[in-house]
Amino acid sequence: MASKRQQTVTVAGHKLRLSNLDKVLFPASGTTKAEVIEYWQTVAPVMLPHTRNRPATRKRWPDGVGSEEKPNEPFFRKNLEDSAPAWVPREELEHSDHSNTYPLANEPAVLAWFGQVGALEVHVPQWRFSPDGEPQNPDRLVLDLDPGPGADLTDCARVARWCREILDEMNLPSVPVTSGSKGIHLYAALNGSYTSEQVSQVAHELAKALQADHPDEVVSDMKKSLRQGRVLIDWSQNNRNKTTIAPYSLRGRPGSIEGPHVAAPRTWEELEDPHLAQLDMHQVMERIASGADPLADFTADDDAADVLPPAQDALSTYRSMRDASKTPEPVPTDSPAARTGDPIFVIQEHHASRLHYDTRLEHDGVLVSWAVPKGPPLKSGQQRLAVMTEDHPIEYAEFEGTIPKNEYGGGEMSIWDSGTVKIEKWEIGEGKTGKVVFVLSGAPEGGLGGVPRRYALVQTDEAGKDWLMRMTKDQPPAGKRAEESPAKPSSESPGKAEKTEESAAASTKKSAFPDPLPSPMLASPGKPTDIRGNGWVLEGKWDGYRAIAAVHADGRVEIRSRNGKDFTPTFPELGELADLAPAGTVVDGEIVALNSGSRPDFGLLQRRGKLSKPKEIEQTAKKIPVHFMVFDVLSTAEHGDLTAEPYSLRREILEQLAESGKHVQVPGDLGDSLDEAMEVSLELKIEGLVAKRTDSPYRSGRRSEDWLKLKHESHADVVVIGWRQGKGGRAKTFGSLLLGMTDDDGELHYAGRVGTGFSDVELTDLRGQLEKLVRKTAPVDDVPAEDSSDATWVTPKLSAEVRHSGVTRDNRLRHPTWRGVRVKNGP
Repeated sequence: MASKRQQTVTVAGHKLRLSNLDKVLFPASGTTKAEVIEYWQTVAPVMLPHTRNRPATRKRWPDGVGSEEKPNEPFFRKNLEDSAPAWVPREELEHSDHSNTYPLANEPAVLAWFGQVGALEVHVPQWRFSPDGEPQNPDRLVLDLDPGPGADLTDCARVARWCREILDEMNLPSVPVTSGSKGIHLYAALNGSYTSEQVSQVAHELAKALQADHPDEVVSDMKKSLRQGRVLIDWSQNNRNKTTIAPYSLRGRPGSIEGPHVAAPRTWEELEDPHLAQLDMHQVMERIASGADPLADFTADDDAADVLPPAQDALSTYRSMRDASKTPEPVPTDSPAARTGDPIFVIQEHHASRLHYDTRLEHDGVLVSWAVPKGPPLKSGQQRLAVMTEDHPIEYAEFEGTIPKNEYGGGEMSIWDSGTVKIEKWEIGEGKTGKVVFVLSGAPEGGLGGVPRRYALVQTDEAGKDWLMRMTKDQPPAGKRAEESPAKPSSESPGKAEKTEESAAASTKKSAFPDPLPSPMLASPGKPTDIRGNGWVLEGKWDGYRAIAAVHADGRVEIRSRNGKDFTPTFPELGELADLAPAGTVVDGEIVALNSGSRPDFGLLQRRGKLSKPKEIEQTAKKIPVHFMVFDVLSTAEHGDLTAEPYSLRREILEQLAESGKHVQVPGDLGDSLDEAMEVSLELKIEGLVAKRTDSPYRSGRRSEDWLKLKHESHADVVVIGWRQGKGGRAKTFGSLLLGMTDDDGELHYAGRVGTGFSDVELTDLRGQLEKLVRKTAPVDDVPAEDSSDATWVTPKLSAEVRHSGVTRDNRLRHPTWRGVRVKNGP
């Protein structure tokens, strides 16, 4: 490939503008951008089968990887870049509180574009999108073998062979991939019959079994203190939310003088080599030229019998840890079943090797359990460590007694409090960052003091074991506030409520400064029709990091993320808040980074957010300054706690209290009418609007319909010009419809395809209508090859309406969603 500084090329029918092709991206080997793009094109035939229809997260080094002594900082990119060519296929993935639009590495041109923007690593999950854009079950199991200090690649190879033996016994033949970094990945193909959660469970059991068999060589726990001289089997890569570097992807490391390293598929014979080493890009290209591809036949037999063990019920782990003949604990043999009546809870004081309080909540027929060493917190805002344990049977709610010394959990157990639980939020499981919000109503003489108390449990690690239990600031109404009658968990007075002088004083003292800082109130997704009547404030929706900030009495500014992460050292320029607001002030806002067009750029913000070294932060802050858009005040020294006050009053106090500076701004609303606000937000090029009820209190840590977020969307009139064949459940209807739109001159042109938004009835009905309009040729001449290859064309008579997020430069609709066939007027 020529290395001119700028040129336009055609890759598999797509035009792509390339620039700075002579830029060196890997200084150790002198590898240029042109050579990286050439590599991507060489490996495309063997790489794309493993990335196709998977959301691609890119790790980008626009300025190259740097040297070992002075590496350049990369940044992860999930959302598709605004500058992406319109032909790049993409899919939207909904998360619990946001959505991302990911590119799909489905064709060679996409890989070439990755090279152009400095995307050197491609990371994908173990599942694919279905033709209609829905995440499917995983089609592969992955084990990541990572050597700890004192272990090396040959140690990983030995552990890989042990893993292979177990996988072979499960009828899951595996293929090793030297990761291009330090370790080895093992891939085993699945037939899509199992969820990510089930696959993760099996992978975890395999890792634990090998750790038990080889305790000096293998570890399944990610704690760094346990990894010395051992190989970690990272089973968590099978989580629906996790990604693994794709086979044949480059590694964004200095590499060797020969060239950058690659996540390279290998044969099992190669792993026997005592001099096993990572492969560089030139070695991989030579292997491909010779026809060597260990992953060439990597598919599961769809007709094969189930290969994974049957899914276990929720009490399987509990039973495996107890012998019913040796412990008085209930050990039911039946699978858990849903119970009628109000859900229950129990908190048991457990004098095991260490005193702790087992907090158990009924959910889906079992008691989901956490061990809380210091007992549930009894003051608003107070939080305690909690460790998630195995689910317990419902019968355990009445258990008190002595567990034998040599049995699991040996020691005395008594009920500290019990009663009913109201679950307000339950986010535990696959693809979720765990959070549970609930209200406990215990016994009159129980440890909770006989008053209802609201708690939040928040997961703090990826494995889901470590949590924090916090007593929320917004407590349910009762005859007296919960803080007035706390029962301090104690082995000296189990199960009794005990009022102390300290807590009594705390209940009457006006607190002007919450400690720790509260979690922010969250907006619910909304639509324009939800904004009815008066009493709404319309503000801009900023694309950044949500943050709570406080000015301490000594002038120090503390900034915390939505999840409690300390942003204070990361964004030092926001210390300006101390000059703009008095001590004792706590505010809510959004941290944003602006691009050259003064538009919020999340990619730039991520580059800042990932830095941790003070010198790097100082240098980068000069190039990428951040701004804090403050829109609410929670507390002041003068007014005390303002969260119960209406939003209109809080905004009035905020505008009187805080000034705008260089990095801290108090943006106003965007107008009195929804149409006006939408227009202004479009001019500002921000995500959309947040509509807030003027009478709404501040509900810390809770998502409320008093705040509604409205993202920009547009509607378009289109005609159907064809359809593409569907698969699976859509085999008898269609996968997507090809659309046309008329331009200003009345000429029909191709407008893209739509595959989402259809009901089952619409799918069948539309296919029937379109069958009557079939023609042999396309009604327009600008349909790209990748969309026309399997198209059935129709006469453009069926008019419809779609929702979309914009129009590309070549007049294609962005992310269209079907709204329906347009009804014609007249007889």
